[in-house]
Amino acid sequence: MIDILALLPCLCPHLNATTVRQLSRIILAMLAMTGRVTMLGLSRWAGKGGSYRTVQRFFYTGIPWGIVFWAFFRHHVFDPQDHYLLAGDECVVTKSGKKTYGLDRFFSSLYGKPVPGLSFFALSLISRQQRRSYPTMVEHMVRSEAEHAATHAQKTSHQTPTGKNNAKKRKPGRPQGSKNKDKTAVILNPELQRIHAMIEKQLKLIGTMIPLRHMVLDGHFGNHPALQMVNACGLSLISKLRHDAALYFPYDGPYAGRGPRRKYGKKIDDRNIPVKYLKHTTVEDHIETRISQAQMLHKEFAQRLNVVIIVKTHLKTKKCAHVVLFSSDLDLGYEHLIDFYSLRFQIEFNFRDAKQYWGLEDFMHVQQTAVSNAANVSLFMVNVAHVLLRPFRRGHPQFGVLDLKAYFRGHKYVAEILQLLPENPEPIIMEQIVDQIAGIGSIHSSGPVLNSS
Repeated sequence: MIDILALLPCLCPHLNATTVRQLSRIILAMLAMTGRVTMLGLSRWAGKGGSYRTVQRFFYTGIPWGIVFWAFFRHHVFDPQDHYLLAGDECVVTKSGKKTYGLDRFFSSLYGKPVPGLSFFALSLISRQQRRSYPTMVEHMVRSEAEHAATHAQKTSHQTPTGKNNAKKRKPGRPQGSKNKDKTAVILNPELQRIHAMIEKQLKLIGTMIPLRHMVLDGHFGNHPALQMVNACGLSLISKLRHDAALYFPYDGPYAGRGPRRKYGKKIDDRNIPVKYLKHTTVEDHIETRISQAQMLHKEFAQRLNVVIIVKTHLKTKKCAHVVLFSSDLDLGYEHLIDFYSLRFQIEFNFRDAKQYWGLEDFMHVQQTAVSNAANVSLFMVNVAHVLLRPFRRGHPQFGVLDLKAYFRGHKYVAEILQLLPENPEPIIMEQIVDQIAGIGSIHSSGPVLNSS
């Protein structure tokens, strides 16, 4: 049997012994239990030392989760020979009721509309060699009263009809006395301020142990303020622009002889990109894929962008679709830029596993500390499960989370049965019984597993 407590000594400098022991019981219960992951369910499967009151105390204890995530990653996951990317994304958890701390309406990509629920923003380190994401920091995103007021004012302004006499027309041209503005001096909105603080804390924890260069964010952060936020942290942003983004080639023509030098050249046409920017072309199943790369300008950005445009054309129907990726790192090749952005999706698998297996959608807490602990435990279990799966996958590469849960559930059943016997069987026979029962319910055979301790 794998000793869960043996995985947690790395947390002892940051948590007291009682909290570490409680966490080990909760991890063991999550691995063995069926059904929804609630405090009552955890107490039923935790066994000795995991009563309902103990589980309740744990969830209402303040825990420095950022340090816990990093300590576990550093001791059990980190590979000095590997290269890592920093990624971030938002996870929306649907919730009903009115009393849960931070309850609001957030846009959910799964539903395609704003839904009542909670929002958590997670930072993750993505391994380029293993092509896996490991959550390292999770924070509850709670909107302030000022944000609510600003959102309400914006909606009201959009609903107010504007006539010809409601607003005075400004004279054409630049207002007299106006000065050039520094585009790099952006004012971050509250969302970006919270994320910036998270990144700063994460980089402080990592220190010089991992030389991070790039941060990957989804298309929601494909804008100038987000780029300046990431650059202020000493990283280069990799993200996606809107498909209709107005991009311009830098002007390289002659000087007009008067006025400032022209900055913006010809606007790009995604279907007629000059051949000199074409990097790669493939044709598969009547679909032609053309990848182009160039340094381009956008009027909302203060600096040049390293832009990669992927255009797919169906050769029979002539229908086209394209994606515009960009980075503030002008030296990054198109292969790496595409690969790094595709690795961003690994964090979505973290959210999927946390919801499907570890109770991110199940908890019923309403207070701030308990809600934060429930979300962090769910994503912390993603890293724990990966470490526990290693010895199984040496002989069975397809061994998954469902097999792992079936293995621990089988051990739980065997332990309960052995307590009913008048005397314990021989160790060899006991080991055979445990392996046989633990394999029931597994999709892939577990085989013999060495103790991870």
